[in-house]
Amino acid sequence: MTRVYTDISVSLDGYVAGPNPTLQEPLGAGGEDLHEWAFRLAAWRGAHGLEGGETGPESELVERTIASTGAYVMGRKMYSGGRGPWVDDPNAGGWWGDDPPFHVPVFVVTHEPRETVELQGGTTFTFVTDGFEAAVEQARNAAGSRDVQIAGGGSVVQQALALGLLDELQLHLAPRFLGGGTRLFDGAAAGTLEIIDTVATPHATHIHYRVKR
Repeated sequence: MTRVYTDISVSLDGYVAGPNPTLQEPLGAGGEDLHEWAFRLAAWRGAHGLEGGETGPESELVERTIASTGAYVMGRKMYSGGRGPWVDDPNAGGWWGDDPPFHVPVFVVTHEPRETVELQGGTTFTFVTDGFEAAVEQARNAAGSRDVQIAGGGSVVQQALALGLLDELQLHLAPRFLGGGTRLFDGAAAGTLEIIDTVATPHATHIHYRVKR
């Protein structure tokens, strides 16, 4: 059965992005610091077309996550940071260039229709205008026997929780305080999480939860 999960870095004070995001700083002030734990890892670097990097439990965690994922769902803000008509979006091509790190279908929830974009390495971006649930259903169909990752941003993860569509959360708790920005759990539905496992390192604490319904 296809698992729907999120894999997201979060600050100690609960933010997944800092304040005042811009095209130059899409994760806001200090937001990129939440991902420093990943940038040094061989698995992360390999997915982004880079050589080298550290191996070990964290890199193995990233490698397993990538291998298990057959499709992604994300919001328009995560895709480009823009809003409104695509012709007015200065980053309409997205953040990742011609060879994004996904290598599987990606479904972007948006109000603005657009033709599917096919890029190198097997990544396709399909723009879904009939709601978040429809995007998840399309992603399930595309993923086959593999999993669907709700990639973000925070509001999209909140929708998945509120609609009861999220099976698991994989949180990477970075030793940072952002003091403002986008909270992960604002408006999330009440519920209980069950810890599946944890991996603790000096760079981050990785906590894998199951959503109990």
